[in-house]
Amino acid sequence: MDTFRDFKRYADQVAETARWAARKGWAPATSTNYSVRLPDEAAPAICAITMSGIDKEQLNPDSVLAVDDQGHPVNGERLRPSAETLLHLMLYRRRNIGAVLHTHSVAGALLSRLAEMEGYVSLSGWELLKGLEGIDRHDCEVRLPIFQNSQNMAQLAAHIAPRLPDTETCYGFLLAGHGLYVWGKTLPDATRHLEVFEYLLQCERAVRHYD
Repeated sequence: MDTFRDFKRYADQVAETARWAARKGWAPATSTNYSVRLPDEAAPAICAITMSGIDKEQLNPDSVLAVDDQGHPVNGERLRPSAETLLHLMLYRRRNIGAVLHTHSVAGALLSRLAEMEGYVSLSGWELLKGLEGIDRHDCEVRLPIFQNSQNMAQLAAHIAPRLPDTETCYGFLLAGHGLYVWGKTLPDATRHLEVFEYLLQCERAVRHYD
């Protein structure tokens, strides 16, 4: 990106996060996508996001591109951004979101189907809830919303945006039969929230299996 000298630093961070998630087993095949908000000086670029159709375990900074508020590449014109870029941009229109991460773990996919009729997965009583920003006790309830999946990203983003809880402790949602989206004020916050939610989804899956 000619107009933003520090872009490589952000691309490195996104690529390393993608490889980390793949090592965790949360990115099968060429699935999942990861992004970080860019500073104002990068305008018209809004965020750096992984490209479409690449094995995340092998992803390098050359496979991360900058996109504007319509999801069009600002650099790497021959690269195709993630098919779900519009969901990332929808989230960046909310306040205090600095990174968005999307995974396809087995636990997330299964629970999103099992609890689809309820419309959310309820997480309560787990000590690791305290890993979410703003939560300092285990005896609380965090509801992870579930939305029906769609291949029309513009319609899906428009459907989800007004239905996300407007609370400081809402850091994620599930797409039914698809996977988990999480975010945070910074990339380290988002990666921590991702690890917390993935752990808790595994716990919930095990509990429900034995009930």
